[in-house]
Amino acid sequence: MFLPGPTGAGKTFLACALANKACREGYRTFYIRIPKFYYHVALAKADGSYGKFMKKLLKTHLLLLDDFGLTPMTDSERRDLLEVIEDRHGHASTIMTSQLPVEHWHESIGDPTIADAILDRLIHNAHRINLKGGSMRKKLKLDSN
Repeated sequence: MFLPGPTGAGKTFLACALANKACREGYRTFYIRIPKFYYHVALAKADGSYGKFMKKLLKTHLLLLDDFGLTPMTDSERRDLLEVIEDRHGHASTIMTSQLPVEHWHESIGDPTIADAILDRLIHNAHRINLKGGSMRKKLKLDSN
């Protein structure tokens, strides 16, 4: 599932609500922001726990990757994301939130071959909920005054 939309539109809130429901139904879920995801993968490679970390991601029924596409990906980040998406493809669910419209993900990923591979595995059977509107944070602040 993809949840693209502007800052503050409720992407993370909605994704976490879906993950919460999945937890209540007995499914294993894992939430992580994309920058921390890349950090944890690099750390796991460095300390020898990469296989264990990848196995954890594969066994997770619902993986929620938040804030995709905030910055262009490095080569290692592209390859790491492809590995996770490839391992999970057809076996488990993934929710990705992004401020970047899905149409621009290819260029954000960078390498056309890897971008094709990642997006081919993600897009074809995915639901997309395009969120619109202003920041809910701004609205909440105005309501509290």
